Amino acid sequence: MSEQTAREMALGAVKITGADLALSVTGIAGPGGGSTDKPVGTVCFAIADRDKSRSVRMRFSGNRNMVQIKAAMTGLDLLRRHLHGLDFLDSGW
Repeated sequence: MSEQTAREMALGAVKITGADLALSVTGIAGPGGGSTDKPVGTVCFAIADRDKSRSVRMRFSGNRNMVQIKAAMTGLDLLRRHLHGLDFLDSGW
């Protein structure tokens, strides 16, 4: 799980499906699987089109279900921001 992995996932989705845009999410929702470098709640997101990709790494608190919900909501918000031409790195997350 890394930003690079998320970028490759999104680029692969665009390539395989022929889509114009793809969003990928990968992370550690818990309760186990975390490490010092990547604690539980660490989530990487990427958005790719046919030419490029962007990624961001975030950390969420809460149990597994809450991390999954927060990741899903954040992924959709990052996609919304991208579609509106907003810099998703300035989203306040």
